[in-house]
Amino acid sequence: MKHERPLLAITMGDAAGVGPEVIVRAWSDPRIHAAARLVVLGHPEVLRQAIALLNADIEIGIKKGSDPFFIPCLPVGSDAVLDVPHGTVDARTGQAAYEAVILAIDETRAGRFDGIVTAPLSKAAIHAAGHFYPGHTELLAERCGVTDFAMMLYLPTHELKDSRAGLGVAHVTLHMALRDVFANLSVDAIAEKCQLAHRVMSTGFGLSAPRIGVCALNPHGGESGLFGDEESRIIAPAVERARSQGIDAAGPFPTDTLMVRARDGEFDAIVAMYHDQGHIALKLLGMHRAVNITLGLPIIRTSVAHGTAFDRAWQGTAEASGMVAAIVTAAELAGRKYLLRSTPG
Repeated sequence: MKHERPLLAITMGDAAGVGPEVIVRAWSDPRIHAAARLVVLGHPEVLRQAIALLNADIEIGIKKGSDPFFIPCLPVGSDAVLDVPHGTVDARTGQAAYEAVILAIDETRAGRFDGIVTAPLSKAAIHAAGHFYPGHTELLAERCGVTDFAMMLYLPTHELKDSRAGLGVAHVTLHMALRDVFANLSVDAIAEKCQLAHRVMSTGFGLSAPRIGVCALNPHGGESGLFGDEESRIIAPAVERARSQGIDAAGPFPTDTLMVRARDGEFDAIVAMYHDQGHIALKLLGMHRAVNITLGLPIIRTSVAHGTAFDRAWQGTAEASGMVAAIVTAAELAGRKYLLRSTPG
């Protein structure tokens, strides 16, 4: 039987963090069930504890479908996670979160899910469990066998009154020390991220000619070389290469003004040079409503744009709008039969 709504896997993330609570709180939102059929991957008892915390009228089982009063849960992880104190970094919850992501990737690549939505995991916890990845993005890329990938933070269309299809910010470098950013910037890397941003906004979100703005690295765009020459030596040639490939890319522009121009509708996506250059601006526009999309994979993956929030975990106060947005966005991409790779095929 063919279904109109895609089937999405939701990984629970770190059981000691806000992931279980965010999933349960989002479950009562009718928008996610209108958009997709959902299955949670994680320990069922952790979900039951989150349901009890929120006093939610929801049951757990293996029933298929999408129902605001029933969470299908595919058990992942050992009972050891039940002994981990809430709000703490622990190898046991790190291992369970890792296993859920691996299962979700493999099942999605095998065609049994149409996409993945991930709740936040703890980088420290998965390191403690012996899995040395900077985060979800790098783990997904390695498991899928890709080297050309990027993290994009995305605000959906309804969050920005002047946007044509929302606003995405793709990052050339990601989880690394700021001192290492300069050595990891290249014409190839920047041009590839322009291509990835172009493709998600065109094929994924339906824009015929997305406009890509490219960030400068240095203050004032280098001020004609006074504050650095990366703009003229690396970034501008990358923009020209992207333009030669038919991409409507422009820049480099100083980031402080570029993000204002993008917010006001001049650009559909931004290519940022490093993590905080893109994250801070986009999160100021919509911290709890931003969606993390991994570009360059052979599968669809979205996520909330926040972390495990151990300081707020299991207090019944976690914000779930980001999880709702991540699910709806994944369903939209899956509905367009979109694969987040840099080249079709």
